Amino acid sequence: MSAAQSAGTDQQHAGPQTTQGTTYASAGVDVEAGDRAVELMKAAVSATHTRQVVGGVGGFAGLFDVSVLKDYRRPLLATSTDGVGTKVAIAQAMDIHHTIGFDLVGMVVDDIVVCGAKPLVMTDYIACGHVVPERIADIVRGIAEACQQARVALVGGETAEHPGLLGVDDYDVAGAATGVVEADRLLGPDRVQPGDVVLGIESSGLHSNGFSLVRRIIADAGWALDREVAEFGRTLGEELLEPTRVYSADLLDLIEDHEMVVGGISGVHSISHITGGGLSANVARVLPQGVVAKLDRSSWTVPGVFQVLAELGGVPQQDQDRTWNLGVGMVAVLHPDVVDIARRLLTSRNLGSWVLGEIVPDDGSLQTASGYVQGSKGVDGGAALLA
Repeated sequence: MSAAQSAGTDQQHAGPQTTQGTTYASAGVDVEAGDRAVELMKAAVSATHTRQVVGGVGGFAGLFDVSVLKDYRRPLLATSTDGVGTKVAIAQAMDIHHTIGFDLVGMVVDDIVVCGAKPLVMTDYIACGHVVPERIADIVRGIAEACQQARVALVGGETAEHPGLLGVDDYDVAGAATGVVEADRLLGPDRVQPGDVVLGIESSGLHSNGFSLVRRIIADAGWALDREVAEFGRTLGEELLEPTRVYSADLLDLIEDHEMVVGGISGVHSISHITGGGLSANVARVLPQGVVAKLDRSSWTVPGVFQVLAELGGVPQQDQDRTWNLGVGMVAVLHPDVVDIARRLLTSRNLGSWVLGEIVPDDGSLQTASGYVQGSKGVDGGAALLA
């Protein structure tokens, strides 16, 4: 975990000097505060380290012993990067910063697990207007706790102070992770067949998508974050900051469970992470051409946070569908023989699930139906219809 604060080229373009001289501190960068933040976060970061992590906190680069991969026949590396988006504005307004780490880790590692890959290492990047050591430590503590839950090592990061570019209390976070999957265990569209079952897996709430819409709704309605909302049983702000559920460890265990094997391979054929773009668009990404996932809107109850926000803002159904997860955090496309087993295993891990739909041949009869989505996110694959 690097202690360095981002200097850019400020030192080379310092401008006119005072009689005392222009210092980095007078330019708005507090190196000592950065060092203090690292000291506060070291224990949390170290707790994510396995014996494969070489060296400790503070190096220029994180080191991971990949000899663990020598037993793979054909290891494929999977990598992902993401941020939290404008949800950070809610955290800043409420002065609660540790939950954002779960949002960041979830957005990154759960994009990796969809192909069946095991996350190995993660790094983070925090840009802020001014380093408040306790605040930075809270953010990183949340990231580290989520990494432990995901069974991934937090091996490095950067805290960059950008005075004049960001406000004093502003910050943004991003992260990247790398994982590995055996080539012949790669999940994806080529495994999906007509007759497969689409399993919905519950979300913990809004997760980390669609917050620009959320923030516009509550601003237009004049709702304060400390407003008690009966449907939530807590304040609006507390509901909005509910952390993203981190699924990777649970889904990896599901994929690898011996009860899930059908014909010598896992009965989990493909997985979709329901993030920006909504349910149909993200499911379509993990299907092959020539099939459509028929998703039944009546198969689950949309959680209250989505219902309240939709009613408050008069949000059209189409916008809800393509912006929020609506209570579906992940989707697994399964061989029909393992559906009951999968649901039982997920329940044992405190994850609710239900049969969301089925995979059928795309004979063209559904292509004019409202809600039909094909070719999402640049992937010319299958289609999905939420009806």
